[in-house]
Amino acid sequence: MKRKHDYAFWTFVTLAILAGVTAVFNVSRTYSATSGNVEIYKQLDLFGDVLERVRADYVEKPDDAMLIDSAINGMLAALDPHSAYLNPKHFRDMQVQTRGEFGGLGIEVTMENGAVKVVSPIDDTPAAKAGLQANDLITHLDGEQIVGLTLEQAVEKMRGPVNTPITLGILRKGRDDPFDVKIVRDVIRINAVKARAEGDVAYIKVSTFNEQTHSNLVKSVDGLKKSIGKNLKGYVIDLRNNPGGLLDQAIAVSDDFLEKGAIVLTKGRNLEETQRSNARPGDVTEGKPILVLINGGSASASEIVAGALQDHKRATVIGTRSFGKGSVQTIIPLGQNGAIRLTTARYYTPSGRSIQAKGIDPDTVIEQELPPELKPKSSADRPRGEASLRGHLRGDAAKDKKEESGSSAYVPKEPEKDQQLQYALKILRGEPVETPPQPQPEAKSGDSTQTEPAKKE
Repeated sequence: MKRKHDYAFWTFVTLAILAGVTAVFNVSRTYSATSGNVEIYKQLDLFGDVLERVRADYVEKPDDAMLIDSAINGMLAALDPHSAYLNPKHFRDMQVQTRGEFGGLGIEVTMENGAVKVVSPIDDTPAAKAGLQANDLITHLDGEQIVGLTLEQAVEKMRGPVNTPITLGILRKGRDDPFDVKIVRDVIRINAVKARAEGDVAYIKVSTFNEQTHSNLVKSVDGLKKSIGKNLKGYVIDLRNNPGGLLDQAIAVSDDFLEKGAIVLTKGRNLEETQRSNARPGDVTEGKPILVLINGGSASASEIVAGALQDHKRATVIGTRSFGKGSVQTIIPLGQNGAIRLTTARYYTPSGRSIQAKGIDPDTVIEQELPPELKPKSSADRPRGEASLRGHLRGDAAKDKKEESGSSAYVPKEPEKDQQLQYALKILRGEPVETPPQPQPEAKSGDSTQTEPAKKE
């Protein structure tokens, strides 16, 4: 829901788009005379002066709509990496994405230091099949540099008709030279939940949180109960490289495993904007043991689930520290002019832990062994999380100087080489395991609403 105190400002922006430059002066002066907030409207007059000067004197006649779009994009991009303007086309694309099917390459991306960073490739998509990996930096599209483009503009260039090719210029940590990857665009159908029996253990991979996630997870649990039968030892919920998605789906998935108690707390700027989501009775696993897998590609909605189950001691969390994206973005429609995705709140685990720029620390740290080509050659090559993004929203960890940079997001394709998965299976089966040395514990502080850290392409 849009804040009441945002109404005047966003009405101004919308009117400026609809009515042109004249509205900039009229609206700003009208509001400055009645609101008492004189300084902001002086700045709006400055904006109008600059806009009019550009329209009058720029070497070529500029596109007025493009100027306004760029100004809004720049304003929102200056807030944090996750706030953005969605023009009408991008808004429609976003709505399609959350329903679980869209056109593109099949990667979650964000912007980092002028390059597009891959948060994670989506399973069974052209990007995943082409070998793109989390933390890859996309520097060129069909030979043209990305530097200077906004994230929205870069994503727009990556989209295109199905069966058309695009060549991505890639920088990968561990490789000295950039290289090209050619990908053919396709219709991306997001299968949010994949499940299989690992012998007497139910393995459930949740790759994203779209409108289908909760219902697909319940169906998967029911199917595995029947196929494994009475010998079912427990569940592995794999949230690795899950970049987030819809907040209500994260809450529903957490509720699937909890009988009672808080799931997540969201805190906005004002006290009255604090909300608490609670679990209702009913555990789809009927109390069976649960192990949750996370890594440096687990972000946002997946961190809500991991944090809730960890705080309630309903699950043991295994893997490496998560991404640390603990802010909530609200989609605010602007009528025919698209929408804005605005960071409106921070979220906290049931015990009051802020995840922003800190992440979820697993109960048991299991580092995945990297292939030689992915091993960092220097400290500069270490994995990066939310805390490394320029302009990231400061969390409680910043006060204690405990912001964290994230962890590896590598997951082997072969289950037998997946050390984190194999460790979880042994724990559920009661087999002996060699527990690696654990890091010293640190003190813990204690709609259409989306929690996603990235764009889907």
